[in-house]
Amino acid sequence: MPTFARTVLAPITVEVSSGAVARLPELLADSRISSGGRVAVALGPGLGETIADQLDHLPDAVVHTVKPGSLASARELTRRMRDDHVDALVGIGGGKLLDTAKWAASDLGLPMVSVATSLAHDGLASPTASLERDGVSVSYGVHPPLAVLADLDFIREAPANQLQSGIGDALTNLSAVADWQLSHEVNGEPVDGLAAAIARTGAEAVLRHPGTIRDDAFLATLADALIQGGLASSMAGSSRPCSGGCHEIAHALEALHPGLASHGAEGAIGALICTWLRGDEPLFKELAAALRRHGLPRTASELGLTTAELATAVAYAPRTRPGRYTILEHRELDSVALERHLTEMMHELD
Repeated sequence: MPTFARTVLAPITVEVSSGAVARLPELLADSRISSGGRVAVALGPGLGETIADQLDHLPDAVVHTVKPGSLASARELTRRMRDDHVDALVGIGGGKLLDTAKWAASDLGLPMVSVATSLAHDGLASPTASLERDGVSVSYGVHPPLAVLADLDFIREAPANQLQSGIGDALTNLSAVADWQLSHEVNGEPVDGLAAAIARTGAEAVLRHPGTIRDDAFLATLADALIQGGLASSMAGSSRPCSGGCHEIAHALEALHPGLASHGAEGAIGALICTWLRGDEPLFKELAAALRRHGLPRTASELGLTTAELATAVAYAPRTRPGRYTILEHRELDSVALERHLTEMMHELD
């Protein structure tokens, strides 16, 4: 009887440790990405200068400093690299830098190595790049990184709000997978069980880890969860394992009340709201406790909004991703009904 299997596009190397940047030459050679270290390195301003001073171990690297985060900067990086004649592009930095490097590497048809110095979201291993175009954030499909590193020496020094955003982004997977399953039950949408399991497993590890952003063990768990989220999206061929009503709420908050909090923090309160609407009391209590433990907003007032303003944003949320079925579409609640639910939810949190 024949054996059937599928090929999964995944990083050939994943490393979460201190000193990962210093081991780049070894990783590039052992992974057969670049035996001689002839690579382009993309860095951002600020921290990039510190990292550039530590690249003596890559003497043949071509270093490009870019202002990351926009489609224009990704195109500029592509233009500057056309005559580099390198084996791969190594992006070292935060989420915006890595997204910029992923887009450029895909455009040039080069392997990309993702080296995270902060953990704000799951973009370090995902097959998408969020870049600003004409003042709007647009998500582009890209080749996922061939290797992923997370350097704890840099991550432990990252601003707390960036790490809190990463925690929120990881935790949203629990609600996103539940929404995916709901769509399967109601509409027959196919669910990739392996992708869902990977996304959920990483999120559950963060949910139940007793540590904080001051602990390397917790930071390693968070990095693993964000990498698993990116891998799950690659396997599923969409963001379904990591994005449901939770991220619809985050996008709605960004549209109606820009600058309130990070995308991960807004997604986390979105996940809490969706879990409440789903009636999953055990997960609601665990999520609420985790958000409180890590200093993430759980209520309208903690976001800087009134309950009515938050209810309006939740009612608006499905418009941000038309065609994606979630608990928000399933319940079909208007802002008045949502305000009542949110009031009850916040009373439960007191």
